[in-house]
Amino acid sequence: MKLIIQIPCLNEEETLPVTIADLPKQIDGIDEIETLIIDDGSTDRTVEVARELGVDHIVRHTNNKGLAEAFMSGLDACVKVGADIIVNTDGDNQYRGESIPDLVKPILDGKADMVVGDRQINGIPHFSFVKKRLQNLGSWVVQHVSDTKVPDTTSGFRAFSKDAALRLNVVSGFTYTLETIIQAGKSNIAITHVPVLTNEKLRESRLFSSIPKYVKRSVVTIFRIYTMYEPLKTFSLIGGFIFGAGFLIAARFVYYYVTGDGGGHIQSLILSAVLMLIGFQVGMIGLVADLIRSNRYLIEDTQYRVKKLEISDIERNGFRGDGRGKKS
Repeated sequence: MKLIIQIPCLNEEETLPVTIADLPKQIDGIDEIETLIIDDGSTDRTVEVARELGVDHIVRHTNNKGLAEAFMSGLDACVKVGADIIVNTDGDNQYRGESIPDLVKPILDGKADMVVGDRQINGIPHFSFVKKRLQNLGSWVVQHVSDTKVPDTTSGFRAFSKDAALRLNVVSGFTYTLETIIQAGKSNIAITHVPVLTNEKLRESRLFSSIPKYVKRSVVTIFRIYTMYEPLKTFSLIGGFIFGAGFLIAARFVYYYVTGDGGGHIQSLILSAVLMLIGFQVGMIGLVADLIRSNRYLIEDTQYRVKKLEISDIERNGFRGDGRGKKS
């Protein structure tokens, strides 16, 4: 059983040594532990430091592509070099390495394919009151739209079985944390959570420049991903609201018409007709989107099967890299 700990990095030459030193060297039930970093276009000595530290695998992006793409590049590389379990952690040493055995245990026990580390947000001293409340609110929203019970949905400290890694597809360019939980919930990937420990903050977050901007992008991401998996429900609700507004306005016109005062409310009749037509069209868009969703499921299943065939070929013939610095 091989565990690979992947670490997305962007200019982490100062914090990477601390992060690597904190990782466990031995875990019960695990035969091999290797490390892999994803250099997302660093301009400092991150790659050189990783080599000096003896990191087993290095994935390099020639330019900064964002955390979501770095995460997916890491998963792809990990399964290609034989990972049975993959742990994702941060290069700023936010998460304690001593929690990794707890993180992988549900997978080793066959109880889950994806495990999210619960940082227990309310107990983190360097998180502000506003940040804690927003994190809790965001997690509550994601729990409801994903039909999961993960209490800390923005935690990047996660473990994946090889099968889960092959099934996940991240389309958001912002962050993988929310999308992968929604996808796991809607795709019936067995997901659970365990409490984990965190370290003191070494640097500020680079994922967002301000809380309002982060909230805005998170809301857009949640809505977009939920719509991908529940298009009929989403568009039916929106279309039903618009159609209902038009119907109420039409009922108001009929009332005035019956009471003999309809002549001065012809604009209401026109507005109601427009709203009801728009509502009907939005509902039809939801129906078409639902058909597209069914097609996407077939594509994802095909992609999963192709990945498994690719991994089987690599296991037989060995991983030779792709000629672009994907392995070193």
